[in-house]
This record gives sequence, C-alpha cells and structure tokens, in this order.
Amino acid sequence: MKQFEIQEFGVENLALVERDVPRPGAGEVLVKMRAASLNYRDYMAAKGVYNPRLRRPMIPLSDGAGVVEEIGPGVMQFKKGDRVASCFFQGWQDGPPAKEKLEAALGGGVDGVLREYAVFSQTGLVAVPSSLSDEEAATLPCAALTAWHALFENVAGAPGDSVVIQGTGGVSVFALQFAAAAGLRAIVTSSSDEKLARARQMGASETINYKATPDWEKIARKLTGNEGVDHVIEVGGSETMPHSLRAVRTYGLVSVIGVLSGAEPTVSPVSILMNSVRVQGIYVGSRAMFQRMNRAIEFHRIKPVIDRTFDWTEIKEALRYMETQQHFGKICLRF
Repeated sequence: MKQFEIQEFGVENLALVERDVPRPGAGEVLVKMRAASLNYRDYMAAKGVYNPRLRRPMIPLSDGAGVVEEIGPGVMQFKKGDRVASCFFQGWQDGPPAKEKLEAALGGGVDGVLREYAVFSQTGLVAVPSSLSDEEAATLPCAALTAWHALFENVAGAPGDSVVIQGTGGVSVFALQFAAAAGLRAIVTSSSDEKLARARQMGASETINYKATPDWEKIARKLTGNEGVDHVIEVGGSETMPHSLRAVRTYGLVSVIGVLSGAEPTVSPVSILMNSVRVQGIYVGSRAMFQRMNRAIEFHRIKPVIDRTFDWTEIKEALRYMETQQHFGKICLRF
C-alpha cells in the first residue's frame, strides 16, 4: 500500500512510500481509507512548527473516513463494510481531559491517516452519519468536534445567546452551523465581505469585517446593547485575544481554540479578573462527545461545508492551498 510520511520537515519533503498492508490484532480494526480532511495543525506539523521534536517518520493527518476491511479477534463494535471515522484522540473515550488521554493524537503522538489502509483500536473509531458522504464524514473528527465541544459540552448556550465566531475556516464554519441549529445569535468576523455574505446565507445574525473595523469588539458590544456577547469562539491567538476579552460580557465565556495569529503573550489578567470572564481551552474532544455530535448532525441534517477536494496524492498542493487562507470551510482529500 502507499502512504505519506514526514521524514524531513517541509511541505515539499512529504514522502510517498510503499509499505505492507497492516493486519489488525485483538480489539483492532483495519480500515480502507476513502477520504481525509486538513486542519491547520497538519500544515504546522509538516513545516516542523507544531512540534519540532515530532517523531519521524510520522504519517500525517488526523481526520479520515473509510470502510472497515477486516476486524481482529474480540471486535464487537464494528463489522466488515461499516463506514467509520477516526477519533482525533485514540485514548480519550469519555469524561474530562487528562494527560494520559491526550497522548495518542493521530498525526502527532501516533501515526495518522494519510495512507491507503490504517489499523485502529475499535474504541478509536465512530460510526459515520448515514447522511454524509465520505468526504463530509472526514471533516468531523477535529474541526466539527472542536466547535461542538466549545458550544455545548461544558456550558451549553441557550437559544438567543450571542456568540462571536472568528473567521470562516473549518472550526468556525462548523460553529456557525451548530449555532444556527441551536438558535444562537451568531456574529461572524472575517476580512472578506464575500465570505461574510456566505456566512449570512448560512444563518449568521450579524457580520463584522475586522479589516474595515479593526476594533470589531465595539460593534459586537453595540449589537448586544453594550452588555457584551455571551461567548467568543477564539481562533486567532495573540492578535485577537485582547479584542475577544473586550467583546465578552461580565461572566461571559471565551473558548480558546486556535493560534492563527501567533501565540505570544499579549493578554493582561486584569480584564479577566475584573469582569469575571471564564476562559476555557478547547482541544478537540472525546469519543463520547463525537458520538453525541453525530446524533445532532443526523437529526438536523447538517452538511459540512467543503471548499475544495484534492486527490489524496496531491497533499502538497492541498497544504499550499491551505496556506493561502482562501478557503471557506474544509479542504478534503479523496482516496
């Protein structure tokens, strides 16, 4: 079978190699991969920025979907022919995060999905919603689950609550779709008027062009009667976090998800303290969360937004496209 490996850092150095098809052991499942999707983490991992001490060779990518080809002894949860998706954290089944649960992350702690066949523990997979294509299912493990976790797992928002969603990448578009389904008031920020128009078509209540209005938090507060928003989906990092803390209401919530603009320390604790702001770090989620999310996706017939699909062997081109930040929603690979 063919697979890609990070042997040396650099997108251009991703190596396509030939390896034996693995065999499933006790409690394991062999999956024939049909689709994968990209996260910004995958780009950073290939560049050597995500973890300069990353074990190499490493098979990249965490998010994939496929069909069960073979099961090992003792497998009760799946059978040959079942459609499945990978769990980002192979060891986080349920409950709150813990160090040992977060060690086996696909494409970082352990080998990922950018290969024609992959073996997983039966507890490292979930059934795919029947309403989704393979490519759509492959968008769920990281981006969708991160958005779901932020919005509903720790502090569930009530219909009418306001939530600022930064940008229109994978996590943000899923957050918009989930917010719209739950009756939340979604305020979307972007530097592109075209993308903001699409966000409004998808259910955004209000939109803000942060390029035209750098102090976008002032508009967010005006939209909420100067009280501040209930929740901010914070994906920017160093440059956006100060704005998020000024946008959120007293005892509001900021879910910290990404560091697209950098990870330098720029935040004073004073505003958090004086306004009793709750800040939570969201690092994807558990298998149980994934299963709850899939039930909601099936019930509401939510269709993931795919910007562009490449052949899986065009991974370098796909990562370079991600680098341009032109995409709206997810970038996928088809096997």
